[in-house]
Amino acid sequence: MTVEQFIDWAMAQPRGRFELYGGRVVQMSPERTKHTEIKGNAYYALRAAAQKAGERCHILTDGATVKIDDHTAYEPDALVYCGNRLPGDTVIIPEPVVVVEVTSPSSEARDAGIKLAGYFKLPSLVHYLIVDPDDRLVVHHRRGEDGTIVTRVVEHGEFVLDPPGLTLRLADLFPAD
Repeated sequence: MTVEQFIDWAMAQPRGRFELYGGRVVQMSPERTKHTEIKGNAYYALRAAAQKAGERCHILTDGATVKIDDHTAYEPDALVYCGNRLPGDTVIIPEPVVVVEVTSPSSEARDAGIKLAGYFKLPSLVHYLIVDPDDRLVVHHRRGEDGTIVTRVVEHGEFVLDPPGLTLRLADLFPAD
């Protein structure tokens, strides 16, 4: 199945969320409350950071599709693209700059493996954030100007996504206990 065929098929489904891996449809598992709360927090933190920075960037939560290649498409928990706002009927986001995945027991290996490799196939992608709700940390993968992927673990404080110049506080991602 191609990504375009997948989009047509997925849009016709009465319910459920799906991704496409190498032409195969994979249904996404139901989410824990903690997971949905953290991805909502990620959306709001990114949105507030973009507004504060004055950047012309747009933040989307899950539902938007990122096409990796002709037979692979992922649905991240949040993403940032910059420039002009896309038309309201857009499903595939062509040039994400930041992608966020919140891990769950069923997705952790894919998020840190196949998705990491896949997202960085996109020339536009600079930052890939893997948010771990259990350990309350972010694994921040960043593409350097020379193409090297640098990884750091953020366990407290602030971190900067530059470009596009967004500053996030780790505490804003996690619900208060």
